[in-house]
Amino acid sequence: MAREQHGIEPVYDARSRILILGSFPSVKSRETQFFYGHPQNRFWRVLAAVTGRETPDSIPEKKEFLLQNRIALWDVIKSCEIEGSSDSSIRDVEPNDVCRILEAADIRQIYANGGTAYRLYQRYLYPMTGREAVRLPSTSPANAGCSLEALTEQWSVIERWLK
Repeated sequence: MAREQHGIEPVYDARSRILILGSFPSVKSRETQFFYGHPQNRFWRVLAAVTGRETPDSIPEKKEFLLQNRIALWDVIKSCEIEGSSDSSIRDVEPNDVCRILEAADIRQIYANGGTAYRLYQRYLYPMTGREAVRLPSTSPANAGCSLEALTEQWSVIERWLK
């Protein structure tokens, strides 16, 4: 098991209203140096469907998409021991300091992308922030039992903050 560093800067600005947190970047995301880089991850398609916009393709398009929709994006973990992309193998966690986002933006709600991100948030970040997070179903291809339509429906709760 290798110790991995996050290495991807958070995306946010003063206009961000929600913060979406994943657990830790997948191998593919670490290679592409941006969030949800695996082509089978449905994150970008779900957000596009919820916002009624085109699915962004390039990293600059994805950053612009997030900022235009007032979405801050980062992960709970700064570094950890992990086997490949397996959330279940995560050990020896060093959390990210999300307070820098909370101090710079008027974040109205924090969302966790999946159960692992939610559990890690509760364990490592909730004691720092004192702010509740809402667990959303994972957009990961490992969550194959949840269709794109079902994900989009459940993720539509974020819409109210994006206006």
